[in-house]
Amino acid sequence: MISLAYRIAGLIFLLIAVTVSVMIYLMNQQMAGLFGNYLVKLYGHLGMAGMHGMHGSMMGQSELDFLESVHQSLIWVGGGIMAVGLGASFLLARSITIPLRKLNAAAREIEKGHFDQRVDVHTNDEVEELAHAFNRMSETLETNHRLRKQFLADVAHELRTPLTIIQGNLEGMMEGVIEPDREQLESLHEETLHLNHLIHDLRDLSLAEAGQLRLEKQPVHIYDILVKAAGGIQPLAEAKGVTVACRGTDTGVVLADENRISQVIHNLLTNAVRYTPPGGFVTVESGYADRPGLIFFSVQDTGVGISEGDLPHVFDHFYRADKSRDRKSGGTGIGLAIVKQLAELHGGYVKAESHVGKGSVFTVFLPCGKENAAIKKQEKQ
Repeated sequence: MISLAYRIAGLIFLLIAVTVSVMIYLMNQQMAGLFGNYLVKLYGHLGMAGMHGMHGSMMGQSELDFLESVHQSLIWVGGGIMAVGLGASFLLARSITIPLRKLNAAAREIEKGHFDQRVDVHTNDEVEELAHAFNRMSETLETNHRLRKQFLADVAHELRTPLTIIQGNLEGMMEGVIEPDREQLESLHEETLHLNHLIHDLRDLSLAEAGQLRLEKQPVHIYDILVKAAGGIQPLAEAKGVTVACRGTDTGVVLADENRISQVIHNLLTNAVRYTPPGGFVTVESGYADRPGLIFFSVQDTGVGISEGDLPHVFDHFYRADKSRDRKSGGTGIGLAIVKQLAELHGGYVKAESHVGKGSVFTVFLPCGKENAAIKKQEKQ
């Protein structure tokens, strides 16, 4: 394989060599003609106008020596220019190929599974932009690889915990150590429900991330779903001493999957109630977004809030801002991940805002459907 540096340097040098050679040839021709014309005019001025072809064979030895010296000088100058051009072209080619070699070496390491590769390039050109893009790609791959490993470890942990409890209790009952009373059976049933719920959420999340989760879209009223979800969360909120209120405007009909939107709202409400202390408030709101063609619904709480360092990761799998919370006090850690995926499947997105000690706001934006526009048009008429 011929190095790219040699190819670039050879191409540039070839262009320089051709240019210099053509220039030397033209300059020699021009110099001979101009010098001959000069002699004709000079001798004609001295009264030798009858001498024709002075710039040809009738030139004297002095004139021929002069032209030869000029010719040699042009050759030496041209050779010097080509030598400098060869060196400059090689340096230019190396300035391009060295960063590319670094990128190639880093890409080979990533191919081996070493995702911590970064390329330091400062050329202030397209190659530097390529290096920055490569570094961002490498960083993303490293993050995804780490999250995937963490995800598998978390899944194994979340599945192992209820299975271990169920296995231990069943073995104790079989050996007669544990009395199979109603309390023990209810505990096993609770663990079974948690396990089933976790598996169901993992299935939904994996299908959503793969883009294979089917949505049964139909015209729905988001505000009605909010009111229904707020009523459904009341028993949990009252048990904790949290007040849930619903406000906002009816945004009309939106084309969406009612069950999935209900799941999004339920996850947000459950999360808000869980992290809001007794005496706090959870507010559900809907309305038209500032951006045309979008509506929103939000869940706001007066809970503990989320720190700036944790906020970018709240939609990651099994991520909990409070590491001390277990699966009972802090959920499975995939509820917000499901919210993000379902919002994106509907063509929208979710945004999180929070201040430590003041609470958090999770806002879901969804595109308005044609039905929504038709209703608004009828209302204006």
